[in-house]
Amino acid sequence: MAKKGPKLLVLGGIKSGKSRLALRLAEKFPPPRLFIATAEAFDKEMAAKIRAHQKERGQNWLTIEAPVDLPLTLKNLQGNVCLIDCLTVWLGNLWYYRKNLNFYIENFLEVFKKLEIPVVVVSNEIGLGPLPGEKESRKFAEKLGLLNQKVAFLCDEIYLVMAGYPLKLK
Repeated sequence: MAKKGPKLLVLGGIKSGKSRLALRLAEKFPPPRLFIATAEAFDKEMAAKIRAHQKERGQNWLTIEAPVDLPLTLKNLQGNVCLIDCLTVWLGNLWYYRKNLNFYIENFLEVFKKLEIPVVVVSNEIGLGPLPGEKESRKFAEKLGLLNQKVAFLCDEIYLVMAGYPLKLK
């Protein structure tokens, strides 16, 4: 049986440089490269961010949009590397659409474990700031923190990016 590709997790805050590092790590693998985009353009600001990310990664990527059904998208991928950007936005979409979070997260983790190709996952580390005052925000932060822990356990390498500088944690 062929060895599975490595799994890498890149964590960081907003505008920390995590997506840029994830691109650099994934670009170490030859094409075809798959970019799994979880963002939806709910407003003009998000549409502009999506365009900026598209421009940054250039033409050497096949983009697959998976704002909700990420587990299904990840099944049977064909490529040399997959970059998922990002789990925070994906979880936010599940929250927004009132999906069963536990169902989707467990399905994602099952598929993620079995991925054969190398994968780089981006997520926000939102646990470094003050505890949110609003109950729903606290619940979201806690759910994301637990998801990050579960993904980290399955990864071969973990990076934390702060102010554009990565720190290798695992």
